[in-house]
This record gives sequence, structure tokens and C-alpha cells, in this order.
Amino acid sequence: RSRAQVDATLRTAKLDPAELLPAVHCLRFGPHAAPGHCALLQLEPALCAELEAGRSLVIRGEKDEQAVLCSKDKTYDMKIADTSNMLLFVPGCKTPEELNADPSTSNIIHSQIAGFSNNYWELRRCRPKLKKLRKLLMEDPYEGPDSRKDQALTFSKYTTEDLLSLIQASEEEILHQLQVIDACKIEGYWRILEFDYEMKLLDHVTQLIDSESWSLSKVPLRTCLEELGSLEPREMIEHILLSYGRKYVDDGEVYFEMHEDKICRAIAQMLLRNAVKFNLSEFQEVWQQSVPEGMTTRLDQLKGLALVDKSSRPETIFLLKVEDLPEDNQERFNSLFGIREKWTEVDITPYIQDLCTEKQTVGALLTKYARSSMLNGVKVYNSRRPIS
Repeated sequence: RSRAQVDATLRTAKLDPAELLPAVHCLRFGPHAAPGHCALLQLEPALCAELEAGRSLVIRGEKDEQAVLCSKDKTYDMKIADTSNMLLFVPGCKTPEELNADPSTSNIIHSQIAGFSNNYWELRRCRPKLKKLRKLLMEDPYEGPDSRKDQALTFSKYTTEDLLSLIQASEEEILHQLQVIDACKIEGYWRILEFDYEMKLLDHVTQLIDSESWSLSKVPLRTCLEELGSLEPREMIEHILLSYGRKYVDDGEVYFEMHEDKICRAIAQMLLRNAVKFNLSEFQEVWQQSVPEGMTTRLDQLKGLALVDKSSRPETIFLLKVEDLPEDNQERFNSLFGIREKWTEVDITPYIQDLCTEKQTVGALLTKYARSSMLNGVKVYNSRRPIS
């Protein structure tokens, strides 16, 4: 188009040229412009900065999973957002600010459209989908160096790279979760200890602490390795100390401060795992007798692990692990209301706390997925929908 043609178009549209920038973009479709050749991704400033700094964003998900996008430390749901305005891809297109800043800009700019789209990918921060991580590692838990399965090298093997390709979460979130579930690297592969073997290792350590009359806040690593190294691999002894204690250095020596709550919790799980329900008072008595001397058992150590049934006579307790519940919000509530019709906020919180996000509290989750009522002066929650 010539300038005269542009001015004629402006007059037809009843636009005043004085109110517009002097430069005009004349657009035409290129030979290869077609929908679907390009995809648009809407990024928040922090993710833009990641790309501009040369770091990568990765799309993760298997064929049967909803795709997520991961930065180094965050996970985002990807949803297609439609737009009523056609979005044009114009290489070298200048914004009004750039045109104003460049006095040498030509009066008429001829630009070619390389592609177009009526939608774009919208990102929303979401919880990392980490339940699959434990499931994969539990396919073949580590039963110790004498395990026939390990000697035959038939176990499922997962390196860090394998987990990054299979788990819908960022690298930092995956590595943090591996710490949370007390996974360890054995010959380059991530493994979870089989529960009985873990308890065997813990028993070795607690018996040594008792026989040496050590303070639970100062357990020496070197002596533990010397005394127990003939019974189990030294790296397994150190791993169990790391799992159940806090490592620190004092006067050049490495020590561990043992976590009383975590040890009591593990022993409670060992007692409960073979019983459907346990008389509460009897359980508390056996539990206290089973923990190392100097430790005190409390029911609040069992949050997210066991549930007390106060409606039964006598009161009972049974194993209910939060990691065994569904990862989806609605499925989680369906499962919980299938186990118990009415919950107090205190009882249900440990089983939904992990569903919370930066903008979603326990209270918000209960408002959305449950209905509240009063029972004997106590607020309780039940399902908003019938549970089959």
C-alpha cells in the first residue's frame, strides 16, 4: 500500500491521522502461515526471567497424564485458553514504544505474518504430583544386602534422570520429596528401605544408644559405624541415623540428635500394621513400653498415620496413612468420608494438609468439599455429595 491508500482507508474509517502514530504496519500473510504451526505460552515474569537467564522449562507427563510445565523449582498446570481475537505472529514487529524511540522508522512498514492462533497455553501454579514417586520406589523396596532379589539384579531401577522423566514435578521438588520419604541412593539408584529392614536398622541403633547410655541428643557417628558395621553396611547405618536424627559437628566429631517423635511414630506403625483395630488404652501401654528408654509417646506424634475412633467402646486406634490416600482433592475427600461419615477439623486436617497450596488453606478446602454442622456442641464436617 502507498501512503495515499493508507490515508484513504483512515478517512473511510473516520479516523483522525493526527491522533495516530505516523508509522503504519501493512500486514500480509506469508506463504507458510497456518494455524497449529506455532503455540503461544503465557508466562509470568519469574518464568520469563528463567528463560532469559538461559535456564530451561520442561513439559512433563506420560500419554495418559495431563501435561505440566516445570521450572527448576516449581510446577504449573497447562490449560488451553481460547481468545476471540486472532493472535498474529509477526517477526520483527515493533511496538508503539519502539516506534517512538526510533526516529528513523519508515512511514510505512511492510510486515509478513508467519502464523496465527485463536488460543494460547495458560499456566497455573499447582502442587507437584509426587504420589507416583513413592509408588515407583515401593515396587522394589530395599531389603538389605542379603536380599536374593537384589543379588539377582531384578529390581526396578530408577536414577535421578529416570525420575525426572516420569514424575510431574520440578527437579527441586522431586529431590526434596526423596528426602521426605527417606529414600537413599544405592549403587546409583534411588531406593526406599523395606519397613521391616528399616526397623531392624533402627533397633540396632537404639539398642546401641541404650547399652552405651548415650544422650539422645549426642549420638556419635564414628562409634555407631565401628560397633554396627559388622552387622549391616556402614552406609545403611549412616542413612538410618540421617533418617531419624539431625546431623551436626562438635569439636571435629560428627554426632546425631535423634528425633524422638519420628522414632516413636515408626514404632507405633510397626505395632499397628498387623492389627485391623487396636484397643486404644492397651496400644498406648504397649507403645510406651516399646520405645527406647527416655522417650515419651503422645498421640499427636501419629498425625497422618493413625486415627482414633472415639465413638467405639472401648476407644480404638487403627492405621490410616496419608500417603495411601488419593492425590486428587475430590477423590481424597470421597475416600475420607467413606472411612468416617463425620470428621472434626482436628482429625481431618492431617489428612488434607498436603492438598493445600499457597492460596488454599485447610479452611478453604473444607468449605469447598465438605458441609459443616454441629454435633454435641462440636463442629463436624461431612460430604457435600452422597458417598457410595
